[in-house]
Amino acid sequence: MSIEKEDLTAINPVALAPAATEAKAEAVGVTKADMHPAKCFVSAMLAGAFIGFGAMYFCTFLGDTSMAFGAQRLIGGLCFCLGLCLVLCCGAELFTGNVLMACAKASRKITFGGMFRNWVIVWVGNLAGSLVAVFIVFMSNLQGMNGGEVGNAFVSVAAGKVALAPHVLFFKAILCNILVCLAVWIGFSGKTIADKILGILLPISAFVACGFEHCVANMFFLPMGLFLNGAGFGAADAVTLAGVGYNLALATLGNIVGGLLVGMAYWFIYHKKQAK
Repeated sequence: MSIEKEDLTAINPVALAPAATEAKAEAVGVTKADMHPAKCFVSAMLAGAFIGFGAMYFCTFLGDTSMAFGAQRLIGGLCFCLGLCLVLCCGAELFTGNVLMACAKASRKITFGGMFRNWVIVWVGNLAGSLVAVFIVFMSNLQGMNGGEVGNAFVSVAAGKVALAPHVLFFKAILCNILVCLAVWIGFSGKTIADKILGILLPISAFVACGFEHCVANMFFLPMGLFLNGAGFGAADAVTLAGVGYNLALATLGNIVGGLLVGMAYWFIYHKKQAK
């Protein structure tokens, strides 16, 4: 048998080969489309809370205002990786990663209805979980650490996000989910917890360090910033409810585009046509 026809996954036991990773992405998409709505929603709540914990860790670190810009962005980005590590290793439904369900739709293994139903349930579930995390973190008075600098960091991050011009916000969101979906793709190919965590670190820390826009992370950053701004942290009216809605809408659209770019590129390269 020629090398071209051999099972390349047997040659490389450490990680799935690219074609096998694409096939796994399709299989995962089918599983997600068939998931019971209530279980899907609760799993999405977990993902929203997990990403919120990463955002919490990030802003706690930003509360140290004495660090140089580069070091602060690098280490803060690594702190944020906690969120996706929990999602991929513990199992949860994350909207931005679920955009990769488009691979299964492109191979006609799921319907548009099944895919969009999952996206809506997961988006709303991510928001609900994020808001639960916001409440718990707020009540813990984490914002009071370092003389209130952590609370000011939350407001500063949120204020910067709602002040972005529409086209800047949209393209930041595209870039964000390109990196997030590449991290998820690495997670699909990895076979151990260590593989998944190591694969996540660089793409996720890169999007955070570069200030890109992740709609689920913003479901935590923005409400937290809004509540803390109302409680006296940061400049008055730095974060508004209208600004929160504006950011989430454009970030969601940009994240969808970014995820489709990754998913459709790999689907085009590696998918196998099914025998009739």
